[in-house]
Amino acid sequence: MPETLSSHRPGLAIAFKLSAMAIFSVMSAMIKAATAEVPSGEAVFFRAFFAIPVILGWLVLRGELRRGLVTRNIRGHFLRGLLGTVGMLLSFAGLSLLPLPEVTAIGYATPIFTMILAAVILGERFRLIRLSAVAVGLVGVVIMLWPRLGGAASLEQGAALGAVLVLGSTMASAMVQIHIRQLVQTEHTAAVVFYFMTSAAVLSLFTLPFGWVVPSGETLALLVGAGLIGGVGQALMTSAYRYGQASMLAPYDYTSMIFAIILGYVWFSELPQAITLMGAALVIAGNVAVILRERYLGIERTKARSVSDPKA
Repeated sequence: MPETLSSHRPGLAIAFKLSAMAIFSVMSAMIKAATAEVPSGEAVFFRAFFAIPVILGWLVLRGELRRGLVTRNIRGHFLRGLLGTVGMLLSFAGLSLLPLPEVTAIGYATPIFTMILAAVILGERFRLIRLSAVAVGLVGVVIMLWPRLGGAASLEQGAALGAVLVLGSTMASAMVQIHIRQLVQTEHTAAVVFYFMTSAAVLSLFTLPFGWVVPSGETLALLVGAGLIGGVGQALMTSAYRYGQASMLAPYDYTSMIFAIILGYVWFSELPQAITLMGAALVIAGNVAVILRERYLGIERTKARSVSDPKA
């Protein structure tokens, strides 16, 4: 059965969440650097495969190895793995073509698409607050994508393709969120995390015919390091939701933009465009409006957020 909030320790929960966001941002930067040499499918394999021992070690330390590997829904895990792997593949491909802060900003649209899919697939009702939040968020998405999809120069640089890939990744992540809401009704959080990484490692092997390469020593270190710290980040993220409610922790997702801007500037000499920040601000505003509304109504989605797709 899925685990529950073990105790309310907001300070510890926030520390775990901030640490996880920082680690995922560093991991994304490492993947971006590595995909300059290796294809995104190969990067997905290393990201997933080297996270597995970290996750297993985390389960051993928590004394939940047996419980965390028990599953009642193999088919559900496979579908979650397939959707998550596609999302990760698209995200990594987008990272190779777009600045890190821009990929991070477009990723903030995931909750907006999740709300739309929840209405279509799960029949959730759209009240005024949610409807307004979705509208504001979609305007923000259009603003972020407009410079990339509106000019020939962008097409020549591959930026338009990158924007489409990251948008596709965001939609895949939204589908994952919908699926996880159902999966965690019977599955332990740790099992969802473990079987996703295992599925991603296996499924990524199907990209072998599309040009895997033998990486240089530096790139290999980046790929292995991304997998290891990605596993640490996922453990910290899941731990955060053991000690804090989802509505309290959700706003800290957006600290990843700070980390992305710093890493993008220092590592890749990138700075986000003003229009990207403007669009991201609208998407964040829409998301925060829903967060505040759900906090007021007492609607929590702790499980779905605690096992959400790792940020690329």
